[in-house]
Amino acid sequence: MQNKNDHGNMEDQDQSLGQENPVLEDGLGMDGLGSEDSDLNVSGDLNTNNLDNTEIAEQTNITELELKVAELKDLYVRSQAEIQNMQRRTQDELKKSRDYAIASFAKDLVVVKDYLEMALKDQSGNFEAIKTGVDLTLKQLIQVFERQLIKEINPTPKDKLDPHLHQAMNSVESDGQESNTVVSVMQKGYMLNDRVLRPAMVVVAK
Repeated sequence: MQNKNDHGNMEDQDQSLGQENPVLEDGLGMDGLGSEDSDLNVSGDLNTNNLDNTEIAEQTNITELELKVAELKDLYVRSQAEIQNMQRRTQDELKKSRDYAIASFAKDLVVVKDYLEMALKDQSGNFEAIKTGVDLTLKQLIQVFERQLIKEINPTPKDKLDPHLHQAMNSVESDGQESNTVVSVMQKGYMLNDRVLRPAMVVVAK
């Protein structure tokens, strides 16, 4: 009877050990799952941090670009304002230059007018005196032309006809001259600062 009891006790102990082992294995299994979940959480946190850092960097770049655009816009507005100011100053200076040039020329012409009026008022009947007055007036006018940079276009005979400076009014037979050369001047031409005011009217050889 005692052997049966001992055998029964041993079986009970084996069953008891068999029940404990699965618990230990289950415990180990739970620990392993907990470790994997922890690794996933850490990986997820790192990915989230990386995304946050990327978004911050992108936002910083956008802010810097917006500041740069605002700076360029301000520079453009200032440049346009400066260009407009320069244009206004240039226009004002040109107007002043034209006004001064006209005033200077008018002042010179007034003197010539004075000489002509003085010549007309001469009642002496002295032809030589009138001629002297006219000559003085012409000299005064020549000085005005020189100050205003007005030059004569007065070609000499046998000069080649220049269509930019001369206007052929007639053509004649002329011995000893080439065709299209100046024979005589009917009316002088004039230039202002190398710009033709009036071409010289000439007769040319056929």
